[in-house]
Amino acid sequence: MTDKTHDADVAFIQALAALLRENDLTELEVKRDYGEADSLNVRVSRAGPVVAPVAAAVAAPVAAPAPVAAPAAAATAAPAASEDPAAHPGAVTSPMVGTIYMQAEPGAPAFVKVGDSVNEGDTLLIVEAMKTMNHIPAPRAGTVTRILVEDGAPVEFGAPLVILE
Repeated sequence: MTDKTHDADVAFIQALAALLRENDLTELEVKRDYGEADSLNVRVSRAGPVVAPVAAAVAAPVAAPAPVAAPAAAATAAPAASEDPAAHPGAVTSPMVGTIYMQAEPGAPAFVKVGDSVNEGDTLLIVEAMKTMNHIPAPRAGTVTRILVEDGAPVEFGAPLVILE
């Protein structure tokens, strides 16, 4: 009987992996209860270039206003745009999938802007997930050097949000 359960679990996990690929998801988590003391917790995720498109979409507008008359400046800006912000040691990443809000309510000032000094625990922004507003705190004190997301934009788990130095 345990072989049947094992085979069914393997088939279930393979079906979840197929759902992940077919729907272009980055993560899927499911809990299956078999009884009071028997359950299966499955988390299927994939790593890869899923974070890069978010960073590229934000980095591209920054590089676009470079003057055409200065090709040397554009050439030096290109490598910076191709860097992966998630690899930066000061990157603050999203702990969940959701929608970004830069201020507590519409019309209110943003929690942070580039150049602001923050203390550990200060709110950097909000990620709304399933109608819950999750304040994202600064993991350490520092200066906000880059904001990689826009207000109201969707964000994936692990996507870089802010760079603190």
